[in-house]
Order: sequence, then C-alpha cells, then structure tokens
Amino acid sequence: MYEMQVGDYVVFPSKSDRKINIGIVESDYIYEPTALEYVQQRKVKWIKHLPRTAFSQGALYEIGSVMSFFAVKNYADEFITALDKGFEKTIAETEEDETVAATADDIIEATKDFILKELSKNFKGYELENFVADLLQAMGYRTTVSKHGGDHGIDIVAYKDELPPRILVQVKSKDGDINEQTIQSLKGAMREGDYGLFVTLSNYTKNAQDYLQSTPIIRGINGTELVDLILKYHEALSEKYKKKIPLKMVYIPVARENEE
Repeated sequence: MYEMQVGDYVVFPSKSDRKINIGIVESDYIYEPTALEYVQQRKVKWIKHLPRTAFSQGALYEIGSVMSFFAVKNYADEFITALDKGFEKTIAETEEDETVAATADDIIEATKDFILKELSKNFKGYELENFVADLLQAMGYRTTVSKHGGDHGIDIVAYKDELPPRILVQVKSKDGDINEQTIQSLKGAMREGDYGLFVTLSNYTKNAQDYLQSTPIIRGINGTELVDLILKYHEALSEKYKKKIPLKMVYIPVARENEE
C-alpha cells in the first residue's frame, strides 16, 4: 500500500509453469472487496515471462523467500537486465554459475538457524534433556534420563553397550555461555572410569574452553555442534522429535571441484 510505487518493477515466480514473470506497476493501491482471494491490488503490466534456467542460482534463491512481498536486493540488477533483448542466452551460455556455492551455503546456514531457533524456543529445561537423550539413542547409545532435580545435577546416564564406560551428561538450555565452574561441577559428580558430556544451546567461556581442552574425559558440545549432530542423525530420531524439528531431505547444488 505504501512502499510500492507506480513504475516499480515486480518479479513473480509462478509455480504452475515455473516461469519468472517480470512486470511494471501501472496503478495506485486499490481495495477490491468483491475479489475472490486478493482484495488488495495494483494493476501490473507483465513484460516478460522467462524460464528459470535464464537466471543464476543466487537470483532464484533470493526470490524464493517464504514472504509474499519483499524487495529484491542482492540480484536486482540481474532481473532488470532480464528486460534486455536476448537476455535468455546470457546465463545459459555461462560456463559456471558462480552463485551456486554461495546459494548452497545460504540454504545450509538457513537450515541451521531454523533448528537452533526451534531448540531455543521449544526445548527448555527437562524437554531439552529428553531430546538430547533421544539424540544419543539415535547415535547408538543406551540412555536413562535422571529424575528431575536429582543425581547431583546429572541429567542423563549413557552407555555405548552393556559394559562400561559410563557417560554422565549435563544439559543446559539457559542463555549465556557456560563457565569453568559449571564444567567442574560435572567433573565432581564423575567416578573413576566415567566420561562426561556437557551440552548447551549457547557456548563456553574462554576459561571453560581451556578447561575442556585440558580435561579430555569431558566433551563439551555447543549449540552449533548440536545442530550438526541433529542434521546427521535426524532420520534416526523418534517420530516425536522429527515432528518437532521437521526437516526434509533434499539435494542442493554445490560448486564443482576443479578437475585436473
């Protein structure tokens, strides 16, 4: 209603025919209450209907946003250039699409951001403990979740099989980096022969990182590393948690390695 102006260009990726449609706004804002679906309108003169293969992977990724209305920024010039005669050949004749690698990285980072946000929003306290236990089971461990508030702060006990060693797991969902004293409290609960695992959605202070480095029987996992494990073992999670963190296995383009 306010940002769009007469004379602005519009890019519309239609899913039915997989075309990129480029037009120009020809009218001011119109409210049409009798319209079947979209009552807020502007008249658009469609100029070109181009195949998706005419554009770089980066340009296609930018206009694939889940938002219904937004400004194209990074690849705006490419869509403007598409109005020139013979544009269809420019991308198709390029030997290598240099945006492929960046696009793949963007997709991966967006997925990781989504997982970490879901964990931070929906997995607090005991719920995160149960989830970590489920993830460890997906990785091949036998786990027992401790009773709430008991067992000296140990949240999960895990074994690789029926035999030692025992792995004591502490899970923290609170914001803020974990300090050295918190790691030491886990060490104090361990018996000879035990291993420790500390899991946090945030990170570790410099002193805590140094302590973990000098204490190889305790492994610290931060939010980023936890997300990497979720991506690796997602298919083996229980149905409950696969629904809570819904992901779909897809193939994405990556840059070709240089061949000798």
